[in-house]
Amino acid sequence: MTSPLKLLFEAINQARSEHDLRSQVTPKIGEYFAAKRWRIFFFEQLLLADSNQHKILKIALSIEHNPVARYLVERHAPVHEALVTSPKAWKIICPRPDHWHVMAGPIINRNQLVGVVGCTREKSMPAFDTQNLTDMSAICLHLSVWATTVGSQAIYERKSQHQLFKTDRLTPRELQIAELVALGQTNAEIGHQLWITENSVKQALKRMFRKLEVSSRAEMVAQLLAPRHHLPGANPDSLVLKTSK
Repeated sequence: MTSPLKLLFEAINQARSEHDLRSQVTPKIGEYFAAKRWRIFFFEQLLLADSNQHKILKIALSIEHNPVARYLVERHAPVHEALVTSPKAWKIICPRPDHWHVMAGPIINRNQLVGVVGCTREKSMPAFDTQNLTDMSAICLHLSVWATTVGSQAIYERKSQHQLFKTDRLTPRELQIAELVALGQTNAEIGHQLWITENSVKQALKRMFRKLEVSSRAEMVAQLLAPRHHLPGANPDSLVLKTSK
C-alpha cells in the first residue's frame, strides 16, 4: 500500500501550476499534518498582493519580527515555533488562537528561498514534533524540485504573457486580472485563482475600464493586445458573455 507521504509526493509531481498546488496539494498537506490552517506561499505573490495583504505579509515574513521566518531565511530548513522561541514570547509575536502552534518549511529555487509551506494548530491541539519536521523536510524537497522545474516555467510563461499587455495605466495586479480575462475566465474563476473575492474582481474591472476608457471586457482585451494579434487561448469576441459570473 502506498503511504500517505508518497501520495503527497505524487500529487506535487502532477501539479502543473501554482493553482494546482493550492487546490490539490495544499489541502493534502493540511490533512497529513492534522493542521487547523495551511498554505503554500510564493514570495512572487507579494508583489501582486493588495495594499492590506502586502502589509500583513511584510510583518508575518519579517525576519526582525518573526523568529520562524528568520530561521527559514538563515537555515533553509523546516522549523516550528518551539524551536526558536518560548510559548509566552510566541503569544506576543502571533496572538491568533489558531496559530498557537506553527510549522513552516522552505521552498528553494537555485539556492534562493522563493516560498514557504506552512501549517498551524490551535492551543488545544498537539504541538508539532520532530517527526513532523522530518516529514515537512521531505515535502519541501519535492516542492523545491517543483519550483525549479514546473514553477520556473510557469513564471516565465506568465511574464511572457504580461509582456503582451504594454500599458502604464494598469497596476501589476490589474494586468494579472486582464490576462485572466483574456483567457476567458469568469469573475468567480479569477477571484479563485487570485485569492480575492468575486466582488473585488468586479470593482477592479470597473477601475480598469475607466482607466482604459472602454465599456466591455472585449474592448479592454482588444486594446491591451493591440498591435499584437492575440494571446494564446484568448478569444476577445467570446468574452462579452462572461461579464458577471
